[in-house]
Amino acid sequence: MLSRRVFAGAAALAVAALVLAGCGDSGDDSDTPGAGSSSGAAGSDYSKLTGELKASGASFPNAFYQKSLDEFEKVAPDLAITYNSTGSGTGKKEFGAGLTDFAGSDSLVKDGDGPKAGEFLYIPTVAAPITVSYNLPGVADLKLSGEVLVKIFQRDIKTWDDAAIKADNPTATLPAKPIVVAHRSDGSGTTNNFTKYLAKVGGAAWKLGAGDTVAWPADTQGGDKNTGVAQIIKQSEGAIGYVDLSDATASNLVFASIKNKDGKFVKASLAGATAALAGATVKDDLTYDPLDAAGAETYPITAPTYILAKTKYDAAKGKNVKGFLKWLLTDGQKLAEGVNFAKLPDTLQTKALAQVEKIQAA
Repeated sequence: MLSRRVFAGAAALAVAALVLAGCGDSGDDSDTPGAGSSSGAAGSDYSKLTGELKASGASFPNAFYQKSLDEFEKVAPDLAITYNSTGSGTGKKEFGAGLTDFAGSDSLVKDGDGPKAGEFLYIPTVAAPITVSYNLPGVADLKLSGEVLVKIFQRDIKTWDDAAIKADNPTATLPAKPIVVAHRSDGSGTTNNFTKYLAKVGGAAWKLGAGDTVAWPADTQGGDKNTGVAQIIKQSEGAIGYVDLSDATASNLVFASIKNKDGKFVKASLAGATAALAGATVKDDLTYDPLDAAGAETYPITAPTYILAKTKYDAAKGKNVKGFLKWLLTDGQKLAEGVNFAKLPDTLQTKALAQVEKIQAA
């Protein structure tokens, strides 16, 4: 079932906007709310936004986007925004076909995905861990190295009492139970980031490649969106799969500690994700890769997520898109932790706001 929210018609409330050093307005305050506005001015500016925006895409950040839309409705009651959690693959296709005004994606755009090079911008929003969740009664603190994950997910290891899993868990009592591998059945940025991680740590040993979709072995099980994978894990004793922290927490899943680049076993957490972000190199287009980052406290399967916005809109659409994105990158960041996402580091937040200013509205 698609996660969908449409908001319009509530009373406007003023909110305090964050003042970001070095990232002021472009001088068009009358058209677009500015990040550096005062409390009253910011609320008044957002309340002037009117119309409708449609978006679809990644399920990975859906909890953050839905919470953000709940709050944004209070300051922009006459701007109706719909975000459909369809998965990154579908989101990119719909955006490229002109069916939506912006898209959510956890993966980068490739030729054939939909959007055309030069006609869109990456706007980083938040990041989060991808958990390795499992259903194994009696094993409360499973530890897994990247090399073992590679073997599990391409079905080289098929039972929980395998010697390689025992080596990571010398004190655990592991049952001779078949492993049920759960994965995404739809085109997914979560799959893209998870398989990129496996390719990084596995090298030539990982044979399935990386992307929004991969050819999983026939004896694995596919679920639609992160919630579908979570459901398979919850219902299948012996199952293991990859699910974003927000959905894993909402589904009360148990997740493993993963061995990071420094040799430490770290459980998925916002602190671990924040540590991964601190070590990531940001490219000129604002894409970045925090997977398998160095650091003793780093959670190694940390994924970014982006809004894909057009470089050019008509005046009304551009005003609305820029207004929402500026709010999302300032006041919206305060909501991230509450729904299990890591907010952007200050330097990346500043760059993302500058990226929004590049959007042309005429």
